[in-house]
Amino acid sequence: MTGLLGKKLGMIQHFAENGEAIPCTVIEAGPCRVVQVKTPETDGYSAIQIGFDEIPERVVNKPMMGHFKKVKVAPTRKLIEFRQSDLTNVTAGMEVKVDSLFSVGDFVKISGTSKGKGFQGVVRRHHFGGGSQTHGQSDRVRAPGSIGSSSYPSRVFKGQRMAGRMGGTRITVKNLKIVKIISESNLILLKGSIPGHNNSYVILQKEAQ
Repeated sequence: MTGLLGKKLGMIQHFAENGEAIPCTVIEAGPCRVVQVKTPETDGYSAIQIGFDEIPERVVNKPMMGHFKKVKVAPTRKLIEFRQSDLTNVTAGMEVKVDSLFSVGDFVKISGTSKGKGFQGVVRRHHFGGGSQTHGQSDRVRAPGSIGSSSYPSRVFKGQRMAGRMGGTRITVKNLKIVKIISESNLILLKGSIPGHNNSYVILQKEAQ
């Protein structure tokens, strides 16, 4: 397998042997269950579907409950597929833990949804400098300024940097180094920050070496 589902728990400091303080993100990575193994004969492509974060049966609808009961696994809040051509040693229902896929020193890429900032102005959204506070400009400090282009083309170009909704987008961060793995708690410490708020779901994948 090439990846796992996890949950961002927050950030801490990890002290290396030389005393260096390393900022790390703590992720609860698994354990995940293989819910379905897709093959070209049955589904038209090869993939592995895994689930993470168990939930009670009462909150699952009947079609999804049947999907989980087919392989005798507990229902999970999140399901995701990893395309994979090699399906050897992978069976539906098996448990996948963090130490079975990753080791200290490996590099991974993390995909998650960034924090939503709501509707923001151009100063925060695009780092505009704002207008002058002199010459009577008392209310134009954080304004974007003119966006017009005379009588031609008489429209605003697509992609023009303006105020608008910020954040809440899918972001992938690559080449994050694994600093420590705590197998008994299914925790993994990555050097640096990752997108998303605490308790948000993230996807961990091995970086191609």
